[in-house]
Amino acid sequence: MARLIRKQVYIAARHERALKRLSKERGVPEAELIREGIERVAAAPARQRGDKSWWEREQRFIRRRVTLEVPQTGRAWTREELYEERFGPRSR
Repeated sequence: MARLIRKQVYIAARHERALKRLSKERGVPEAELIREGIERVAAAPARQRGDKSWWEREQRFIRRRVTLEVPQTGRAWTREELYEERFGPRSR
């Protein structure tokens, strides 16, 4: 293992309880669980780490999709007509 560096952090009481419980269940030191958590966050996709460039790519994709011409199915009914046929006229 690489050289370890000591860090002090503040955690909520619920985090401490979870950390102690998991440490005991898994039979590993609490520090190992913290290191594992850091590794998971570091390996997460950018959108989970706060990088917003993924959202700009998604918006460009959505804008392209909105402009697509979609062939119509040729159906001769509307949703409202179908509801009216099945449930009767809507009361307003």
